[in-house]
Amino acid sequence: MCFLIGKNGEILYADFSQSPTAMPDKRQRWQAVWNNRENLAEIAHSHPLGGSRFSQEDETTMAALDLALGQAMRYSVVTPEEIRVRQGDEEFMLEEVPWWVALMRLASGVLEKE
Repeated sequence: MCFLIGKNGEILYADFSQSPTAMPDKRQRWQAVWNNRENLAEIAHSHPLGGSRFSQEDETTMAALDLALGQAMRYSVVTPEEIRVRQGDEEFMLEEVPWWVALMRLASGVLEKE
């Protein structure tokens, strides 16, 4: 699952994959990033099987997006247990859970662990 989140916390675009471990590139997703670049606050994606570290593919994609957009974007990985956020050189676990995280977890096919 991938969400583009706007500056007011709204979901600007949502995309999904049939695989819990891979999300192939789509022209529509790249176009949505570009079309919403003025209002884009965060790019979030799920790791439904867990693992909150950004993958090597995540790293290269984030670097390409930052270069294309001319700024360090905010990125999030949503797992069943936690939310990891990175913006520039800063990386941290999110304590306050945004409203859209439950929706992303549900759409990704995972349930929050109790």
